[in-house]
Amino acid sequence: MTIPSAPSFAAPQHILGGIALRLFAMAGASIMFVLVKYVAEAGIHVVESLFWRQALALPFVFAWVVTHGGVASLKTRRIGAHTRRMLLGLAGMGANFAAMIFLPMAEATTISLSVPIFATIFAAILLGEQTGRARWSAVVFGFVGVLVVLAPGAEGIGGFSGEHGLGTLVALGGAIMTGLITIQVRDLGRTESATTIVFWFSLLSLVPLGIAMPFVFQSHSVSEWLMLLGLGFSGAVVQLALTGALRLAPVAVVIPMDYSSLLWSIVCGWWFFGTLPAETTWLGAPIIVASGLFIAWREHRRAIDRAKEVVL
Repeated sequence: MTIPSAPSFAAPQHILGGIALRLFAMAGASIMFVLVKYVAEAGIHVVESLFWRQALALPFVFAWVVTHGGVASLKTRRIGAHTRRMLLGLAGMGANFAAMIFLPMAEATTISLSVPIFATIFAAILLGEQTGRARWSAVVFGFVGVLVVLAPGAEGIGGFSGEHGLGTLVALGGAIMTGLITIQVRDLGRTESATTIVFWFSLLSLVPLGIAMPFVFQSHSVSEWLMLLGLGFSGAVVQLALTGALRLAPVAVVIPMDYSSLLWSIVCGWWFFGTLPAETTWLGAPIIVASGLFIAWREHRRAIDRAKEVVL
């Protein structure tokens, strides 16, 4: 999951290193989602997948904390805000996992790229952020791309039926939830480092997932345990790479690298599952990407303008 927080605590800046880490994270996320699909095909419940994704990633995240700021950096006075972020995060992660299970990887990834569109809307509504005509135009433009991508699900009664139709609705719900998470993390980022946010999300999420585990847990073969271990390890690597990228380079520089995930999902979907994007995905994806890039660019320009105002 993306952590939209500025590089924290005077971390040394290394633009190329930040870009490389973000690109690596996107490639790793595609591998993680390949494992999500394989684990589902093995009959393992998505709740159990989420539990092991979080539980096995936590030691790696903690090790990162120990070597980058120390355990003292985990102290927080906003446990309630972290809990709300955890509930939103679990809902969003569960929806994204389910979308990857129901849909071809490229299609699910394309819909997930609409997150900046929803984040802009929620920032205007919930945070009262000023959103000019240009950004609203980008939002509308992006929605056109989303509607184009959703067209393959327009079958049957009500426009959405069957596994594919359910998958498109779940993917759209995941993007909306991730947009809300962006707002919550932005609020937490005023007082908490990115690493602290990641740690508390991983730890607190084990409470509801642990309660649910007895109802979904089943015995596994060696190969299934290896897939679950790979899921947790890849999730940790991706999370740490995302956080590390934001320590090395500004948000406006690294966030556009997220769109490389579409290329990786196309390759992985074809290589591992023999699927290619639908025609409408090829048409809608460039529209969504263009909208997201424009929103990111506008955010960058606004940050520069605010800095100039402070100097003046």
